[in-house]
Amino acid sequence: MAKLTIGFGVLLVAVSAGFWIAMGRAESAALHPAGVGLILILSGLLANTENVKRRMLWMHIAVTFGLIGFLLTGIRAGLTLLRGTVSVNPVAFDERAVVAVVCFVYVVLCVRSFIAVRRTRVL
Repeated sequence: MAKLTIGFGVLLVAVSAGFWIAMGRAESAALHPAGVGLILILSGLLANTENVKRRMLWMHIAVTFGLIGFLLTGIRAGLTLLRGTVSVNPVAFDERAVVAVVCFVYVVLCVRSFIAVRRTRVL
């Protein structure tokens, strides 16, 4: 899971940089998801160890930030959609939607992995 976390972190940084460039490098808010991506990369690097407790700690930190990223971008994209203001800045809406989907997929994969590990430890 540590390598997957690093991969999703790199993906978030790339998506963030791509949308920032697409917005003409004028919107610094487009770089906010890169912060979550950097945290995922750092957590993945720190979780890449043989120490089980340390790995569990950093993976739980990573999935927490993934969940925060999903909730923040998903809520903002949803509110934009409900207000009908997508046409004001459609690129920003697209970025929020993409980041929300990426974070959601990451969180689902992590939760499934956590459940699988828990089942193998109990049995």
